[in-house]
Amino acid sequence: MPATGAIALLLAAHLFPPAQDPSTIERVRALAESGDYPGALSTARAEPEPLAAVQAEVWLYFRARDFRASLEAAERWELRLYVAGQTPKSLRAFANLKKICEAHLKGKYRIEVIDLLVNPELARADQIVAIPTLIRKLPPPIKRLIGDLSNKDRTLVGLELVPEP
Repeated sequence: MPATGAIALLLAAHLFPPAQDPSTIERVRALAESGDYPGALSTARAEPEPLAAVQAEVWLYFRARDFRASLEAAERWELRLYVAGQTPKSLRAFANLKKICEAHLKGKYRIEVIDLLVNPELARADQIVAIPTLIRKLPPPIKRLIGDLSNKDRTLVGLELVPEP
């Protein structure tokens, strides 16, 4: 449904409230908040008053969209790799990190590479004392790994992608 159509339906629902069962939206909300989206949708569609059914479905649509967006945001990983030029160790760290991310976080990560030869002042913000250093910004808590990330098991545990053995 286009956004303008949804806005028109919400406006119509506000101007002309349903004459029959005014609690449909409350039942739909309660079902949705308990996680029963199929039940909420069938309750909305079973409403005999068309306007009340549309109100409930529109609310449910936006609620589900907001829920999916918050889930996607929670599943994003923001990683910052500090390097000093294109040294073999820096290149190895990036290649190892990329392999791990593709294997375990496909489509859910963003890597920011900061070259301290170009921007040395950026080292102070994350208190970088050795390079290469990987900082996991998201999800919290912030994690810090030093080295070329060649020890895959240690890197996975350090990023909390797998539990400690």
